[in-house]
Amino acid sequence: MKIKVLLVDDHLLVMHGIQKLLENEIDLEVVNTVCDPALLETEIKKHNPNVIVMDIRMKNDNGIEWVRKISKTYPTCKVVILSGYNYDEYIQAAYEAGAYAFVTKESSVFELANAIRQTYLGVKSFPIDRLDYCNSPLTKTELDILQLISEDKTNAEISELLHISRRTVEHHVSSILRKLDADSRVGAVVKAIKLGLIG
Repeated sequence: MKIKVLLVDDHLLVMHGIQKLLENEIDLEVVNTVCDPALLETEIKKHNPNVIVMDIRMKNDNGIEWVRKISKTYPTCKVVILSGYNYDEYIQAAYEAGAYAFVTKESSVFELANAIRQTYLGVKSFPIDRLDYCNSPLTKTELDILQLISEDKTNAEISELLHISRRTVEHHVSSILRKLDADSRVGAVVKAIKLGLIG
């Protein structure tokens, strides 16, 4: 089964160029292209795409606002943000709005196609070192718990070591996973090490 992709960009030449390149990928199918975001919801309902590749800045529309709307209204559609601008604040805004990937227009078709595949699988691909985690810092207790998780301690052992209830440990673990956008304890540890939060 091919991954259904919908392209959204108000620059026709750019969009049709991307369409031609993606059509060479045997596992991807570009179901349509949209140059006027006002038509986007109609196209989503019509084609039910798996992945929407969307420009971050369009004449009268803001791609970030669309990401928020799509995430809320069409949760089965995942968004890859495509941008001509490689700004940290754009990367951060796309991440926080619920996009699954951020790709610059200078990237190769291989990078874009790979981001689409990762997004389809539910894997986020962002330049992790460019994301600012200051907006959701881990508390001192959360860092302590994460450090103990990295040492293979169970919730019961953490509870004993930090003199807090198991329920409180569970609450902190959930908070850690949410803040680091991780699916598992191992994923949280790996991401925290990459970010230099724990050693």
